[in-house]
Amino acid sequence: MKFNRLYNDLVHLWPLLDPPEDYAFEADFWRQTIREKLGPGRRRALELGVGGGHLLSNLTGDVEATAVDISEGMLAHSMRLNPGVKHLLGDMRSVRLGRAFEAVFIHDAISYMLTEDDLRAVFATAAAHLEPGGIIITVPDYFRETFKGTSVQSQTRTAGAKEFTYVQYVTDLDPTDTVIETVFVYLIKEDGQIQVETDHHVTGIFPLSTWQDLLAQAGFEVETRPYPVYDDDLDGFLLVGKLKGEGRRGE
Repeated sequence: MKFNRLYNDLVHLWPLLDPPEDYAFEADFWRQTIREKLGPGRRRALELGVGGGHLLSNLTGDVEATAVDISEGMLAHSMRLNPGVKHLLGDMRSVRLGRAFEAVFIHDAISYMLTEDDLRAVFATAAAHLEPGGIIITVPDYFRETFKGTSVQSQTRTAGAKEFTYVQYVTDLDPTDTVIETVFVYLIKEDGQIQVETDHHVTGIFPLSTWQDLLAQAGFEVETRPYPVYDDDLDGFLLVGKLKGEGRRGE
């Protein structure tokens, strides 16, 4: 089974799988945090792992954004959806833009960090791009404490004459390691035919304390906020960090 096809040869399915309007409620939590931590006004923000830009599309009125992603196909989606945003190809663990921002956003793309060293690298990237007092906002799909075991979800959406159904199976093959696995089955019904595709994603899972400790090591004062945005009533936490000291520009 091929891995991460949704960000490669099946990238055209992304707007059907998770349309931008589904992020409006979630974006309100980010907007509230930005205003609370940085005050009113349109703030300069960097989003690492922007994906298709669906969360960002709900925040462009609040931020002057620069967006980075490792997938060219996902960047193309975001560029069409967010034409006023500067987009750059890059890895959130290593990219250095030589600019400082007031906020760094990392949505669920951070779930693809599989080791603590990956997380350390991402948090170093965030610190390197923040002004003193700047903030990082991030949220993975799961923490070790919020993962409830094997689950299956499905949904059907339509776009014109096309009907798209996805089935998502999430499981943890080894609870002693730091990864979980998700298998997608995509069913596309169009012109009297059904196309079936499969996709396999491996993502990281760490205790909440690991996230807090690694953010603190990177120079952030860390706050954990309730994040009740999931359709299945899964517990969630939004992590907010404020950069201490002089920042780490240029690392």
